[in-house]
Amino acid sequence: MATTPAQLSIQVRTFFQDDPGDWEFLLEHCEAADEAGIDRIVVSDHVAYGEDLEAYSDPKKGGSAGGKQPTDADGNWLEPLIFLTAVGARTARVRLGTAILIAALRRPVVLAKTLATMDVLTNGRIDLGIGVGWQKEEYDAAGLDFDARGRLLDHTIEVCRELWTQRVADYDSPELRFERIHQMPKPRQAGGIPIWVSGTINARVVRRIADYGSGWIPWGPDGADLVTAIPRLRQRVADAGGDPGFQVQGHAPAVRNADGSIDVSATMDAAAPLIEAGVTDLRMPAVAPTTRAEALETYGTYVTEFRARFA
Repeated sequence: MATTPAQLSIQVRTFFQDDPGDWEFLLEHCEAADEAGIDRIVVSDHVAYGEDLEAYSDPKKGGSAGGKQPTDADGNWLEPLIFLTAVGARTARVRLGTAILIAALRRPVVLAKTLATMDVLTNGRIDLGIGVGWQKEEYDAAGLDFDARGRLLDHTIEVCRELWTQRVADYDSPELRFERIHQMPKPRQAGGIPIWVSGTINARVVRRIADYGSGWIPWGPDGADLVTAIPRLRQRVADAGGDPGFQVQGHAPAVRNADGSIDVSATMDAAAPLIEAGVTDLRMPAVAPTTRAEALETYGTYVTEFRARFA
């Protein structure tokens, strides 16, 4: 199994309960992360909201036990692919990803085109983190069957991969059939855009990683115990015929000073067991909305400490 060097990432909050009026500060924030040397910026996704937000804490619906939706139904959420395109135009090297995109809500042929275009314009910097989501009403609004969301996700990725990798694409499934379809440009990245699969360790997630996953975005109880979960999932993926050398995202256990700021050195100490266990993408807390200079200073400290310990 090949060893993947550990990288450092942040998840930028692209949603607020109240409209901030001017969203420029988010783009400046991402510019600072790029300049400081952060390896990956990811953002989350919601297309629309119903009013049953308690479902967020229901694992049976894809939610997280004890979790709480960060805004009410009228919160302001930016569309992630459009936001990342804007970030790509303002940055030079940082990778840009979703954590996660509810991919099945988009028509597959359009999603494939959108992501390929983003990858070309950013010179191969796009990562696609995918999941099924937790909100039935969002699927209802898109005219999709929430109970079929797992299969809809697989179907969406199957179509994207076919269009990304084949000059002349053919596809045949219960959901869609087409023959001799051409779609250019292809993504810059060989084999198409890397796909990070979100979820707990279950048969569907194992199969997705074995079939097409470049990385795993842990969820639920498995995300809370990565030291034991990572080797368990790697073995199951290998048993399923996949490559156990996939990347793994893990949240750094944030250690805070008395004033609430991040104790970067202590946080890196706490993250060491995760890196040792196989986390390849360490997610550090993003700074709160602040000036570009302050973000640059904070992320520079993150990068310096991280590289000194784990590079």
